[in-house]
Amino acid sequence: MAKRGRAAGRSAASPTPGVVELPRGSRPDGPVAGVYYIDTGDCELVPDQDNSTGWLLRINGVMSSHIDLADPLFLDFEYMRWIAALVESRWPPADRPRLRALHLGGGACSLARYFHAAYPEARQVVVELDGKLAEYVRGWFDLPKAPLLRLRVGEAREVTESLTAQTRDLIIRDVFAGSLTPRPLTTSEFTAHAKRVLAPDGIYVVNSGDAPALANAREDAATIAAAFAHAVIIADPAMLKGRRYGNMIIAGSDAPLGADPGLARRLLGGAVPAHIWDDAKVRAFAAGAMVRHDPPAPPALGAQAAAPPGAPPSSTAP
Repeated sequence: MAKRGRAAGRSAASPTPGVVELPRGSRPDGPVAGVYYIDTGDCELVPDQDNSTGWLLRINGVMSSHIDLADPLFLDFEYMRWIAALVESRWPPADRPRLRALHLGGGACSLARYFHAAYPEARQVVVELDGKLAEYVRGWFDLPKAPLLRLRVGEAREVTESLTAQTRDLIIRDVFAGSLTPRPLTTSEFTAHAKRVLAPDGIYVVNSGDAPALANAREDAATIAAAFAHAVIIADPAMLKGRRYGNMIIAGSDAPLGADPGLARRLLGGAVPAHIWDDAKVRAFAAGAMVRHDPPAPPALGAQAAAPPGAPPSSTAP
């Protein structure tokens, strides 16, 4: 999900009034503009005023996704194009790899649709917290069926922790609550679970939203760089210089990342040109930033602190 991220120069669609009511348990038969109630609030499906086959999805007032029904290989959000470029640099589609991808955060499944078109033999799972939203997206956008693409309703961390080791090539974390990713999905402990699930040459990619101070992105970078042998950052120059709020892509892998000169050229050639920072620049950027950790577990109910050896038993005053 993106706080921002449409391509520069493309106009935002006007809000569409009206609530669309569907019978309980039903699934829409194609997209219909309007506001829909979902398990976590509401979402709004809006026609793209610049594209007759395009649709925009807002979730609780935040622009989340764009879908082009006629072209799954069209990605309107620049940060998604950067992720696609990084993935295709590691696994060229011409080699027809059977990519195994886990998407944490569903939205309209824009990247999952893209990877299905680019890698027809891919097996993908999209984890979406909101079950009603998952039903709507299935009905609106005619997504590939399982086992090619499975939508799994659940909490992203719980699902990740439940997965078998080395069963994914790619994990994409794109989960937001407001402008930031929920903290339990940003810690060293969670990152270790993601790494466990990845194949040895797998890539863990996060969409890190931040303000110009870049404090959140530095902590994301520090946490990922501490877990993986190699890390890269992709963002546009204004974001890298801390001049605006936006999205920064941070990726980690135990195999080298970002060395392909074709990747740098592709990133510079987009509608929003982006730079890629290599591992050394990422670690310099993250220097001094905190590696995030889970909070300490609370003591068990009724547990007593252990007394030092030789101490008399504790007593309670009458």
